[in-house]
Amino acid sequence: MRFFRLLTPLLLAIVAVLCFAPAAWAFCGFYVAKADTKLYNKASQVVIARDGDRTVLTMANDFQGEVKDFAMVVPVPTVLQKEQVRVTEPKIIERLDAFSAPRLVEYFDSDPCAPVYPQELSVPAPAAARSEAEGARGDRSLGVTIEARFNVGEYDILILSAKESGGLETWLKRNGYKIPRGAKELLKPYIRSSMKFFVAKVNLDKFEQSGYQFLRPLQISYQSPKFMLPIRLGMINATTEQDLIIYILSPQGQAEITNYRTVKIPSDANVPLFVKDKFGEFYKSMFQTAYTKEDRKVGFLEYAWDMGSCDPCSADPLSQEELKQAGVFWLDDNSGSNVPVSPSFRRPSPTSSVFISRLHVRYTRDKFPEDLIFQQTANSESFQGRYVLQHPFQGELKCQAGREYKRSLPKRFEQEAQTLAKLTNWNIQDIRNKMKLSVGNLTYSWWENFFSWLGLY
Repeated sequence: MRFFRLLTPLLLAIVAVLCFAPAAWAFCGFYVAKADTKLYNKASQVVIARDGDRTVLTMANDFQGEVKDFAMVVPVPTVLQKEQVRVTEPKIIERLDAFSAPRLVEYFDSDPCAPVYPQELSVPAPAAARSEAEGARGDRSLGVTIEARFNVGEYDILILSAKESGGLETWLKRNGYKIPRGAKELLKPYIRSSMKFFVAKVNLDKFEQSGYQFLRPLQISYQSPKFMLPIRLGMINATTEQDLIIYILSPQGQAEITNYRTVKIPSDANVPLFVKDKFGEFYKSMFQTAYTKEDRKVGFLEYAWDMGSCDPCSADPLSQEELKQAGVFWLDDNSGSNVPVSPSFRRPSPTSSVFISRLHVRYTRDKFPEDLIFQQTANSESFQGRYVLQHPFQGELKCQAGREYKRSLPKRFEQEAQTLAKLTNWNIQDIRNKMKLSVGNLTYSWWENFFSWLGLY
């Protein structure tokens, strides 16, 4: 189940020196608006396909507002040409989300009097008008240079370089962009790093002609030794904590954040059956509890798996064509994909190796003062956020084993209740009430009471 809306298509982004970016949810750039329209970016999704120092970055965001007011500014590591930028379909990100989403699984106890192997059932997670000459003179006086200008799909795109943040801020304002307060200071480090700025806004005529109802994600390719995602600018017009889902596709193993801790989301926990109808609520509470416990400054690994399989599957693995659309450029050298990656990106010999790491970062400006820096590892261990519903056997229990099994159930249910309370910080008595569970029916041994008192049981 996914609790993050893939608000359509949204747009994307950027890159930074490395890379970067994100969105729809939290991306590296910030929105800028004309007039007084309020823009929000609460959560973003970014796909980073990377092999060596070559990167294809896809960004989608949940921009909420009038399309005419949309614009974004993202730091990029180099001057991008039109051939390096394209729009893509949001369904690719939806597919990655569905495939890697935290999931709920169901198991059914076998008849203790006539054991059979349990049957596993996968439950899909829930988962202006100055003349050009005047403009050019004005731009130079501000230290801003338009390095490239082109149109891609429904977007008008500028690649800017700047000598100082104040000049860039002034340039953007003069050209009709409403810059969030505080942007100047956040622009400074990118300018010192000689990064460029990718500025995209919607061409309304082309958008209407396209027939789309939402903005589509932007995808860019570039080459840079830096493996990072700029998130600081994305905090400027954020009104609250930002959620960022990053899908890193690699020919190797897991990817991790190097300048913040990467930890695994709590997983493989048995929870009460009523969670089936509240999985979204459960997962959000569990994530918030884990996030708070980790002092709000870690990245969570929610999924790590070879794209060739899954177990259990919350959605089918992506096909090779879908992976190419997601930016995977190392699959072969003669695909029919129109992904605009440089020919030098492609390998002479094909390989189907694609490993996905799904990272979830909830960040604020005070807890994440730096952009995210990643590294790929050789660790190909599989991991998934997985939660288990264990149904008790419902048939007649006439044998001794069956009677013992029945007596064991209250303790098991109580353990599930305590696990749920610990994961979500929900009230234990409320949980018991929903389970119609009475503690009075439980009988513990002396050592169980002792370990419980120590918090170990």
